[in-house]
Amino acid sequence: MVLGGLLPDTPLIQVFLIVIATGVIWFGSGWLESSAEHLSAYYGLPPVVQGSIVVAIGSSFPELASVVFTALAGTFNMGIGAIVGSAIFNILVIPALSGLTSDGHLETDRTVVYKEAQFYMLAVSALVITFALAVIYAPDPEIPELSGQLTRPLALLPLLLYGLYLFIQWQDVSDHDADDAPEGIAVGREWMRLAGGLLLILLAVEQLVGSVDSLGQTFGVPEFLAGVTIIAAATSLPDLLVSVRSASSGNDITSLGNVFGSNTFDLLVAIPIGVLIAGSMPVNFAVAAPMFGVLTFATVLLFTVLRTDLVITNSEAYALLFTYGLFVVWIVSEALGMTQFIKGA
Repeated sequence: MVLGGLLPDTPLIQVFLIVIATGVIWFGSGWLESSAEHLSAYYGLPPVVQGSIVVAIGSSFPELASVVFTALAGTFNMGIGAIVGSAIFNILVIPALSGLTSDGHLETDRTVVYKEAQFYMLAVSALVITFALAVIYAPDPEIPELSGQLTRPLALLPLLLYGLYLFIQWQDVSDHDADDAPEGIAVGREWMRLAGGLLLILLAVEQLVGSVDSLGQTFGVPEFLAGVTIIAAATSLPDLLVSVRSASSGNDITSLGNVFGSNTFDLLVAIPIGVLIAGSMPVNFAVAAPMFGVLTFATVLLFTVLRTDLVITNSEAYALLFTYGLFVVWIVSEALGMTQFIKGA
């Protein structure tokens, strides 16, 4: 039984609950995006910091919640899969749809390309190294080859790197000459709306994780692949909403800053927090390495697109969407056993 025994635990009901939870996440993200924008304007934050820190952390709350709930439920592989799948979705789909929304001319600048994008590449590399260290220094003979335990001391390494990221952003805020705060912003009410949006997202993600786990057990879908597909797409909705709305409003830098900032937060903060809560988590490097390889390729592709004339054109947006389509086809083929590039998933 689900929802306290009010509904029967059947696949149809679980699919219905996934749809409802996804809608609640979308609704809560609207509150979150609006309040974050108003608070950033009130405190005079530069657009790139607004997108990469304030809006990004808020819109990344579903991914953080999914990691926490999967860690507590003992299905951490699903949580990691959700983070990696969400990162790939964010890198390929969100900039593409934002570009198409802004009439195929999503503009960027060298700050986004050479600071946000390159630091995100560093974040991907840092997490891969952390996973490799877990296999080398904390192997577990009871789990498959190329697996290890991601311990709390190792989880501190990505968190320290995120501390460096915050320091860099703080320097940008210090150097920024902000405009006067707009009138008519009720700061207390905006903070309450922000908290309310986060609460809605938290409750929805808890139900989402439970329903996806139930469906995975029913149909034999591995935890990691379920996280990469269903949970990743649902938890990426706030990022999609924030970036597309920003692009349609002409805030292109905020839109792209949210993409890189959200992914940086997910990799360097969300996963380590799950480990700190649970104490330690098993890591299958044979599963993680191919997925991080795809994520690295997607990041390099977006970096190349952004650096070309510092815009995303319609053709480049469709190329990004096509690449994500190929990724989905590959994941489905892995789930159906047609391909076996992901060992032990």
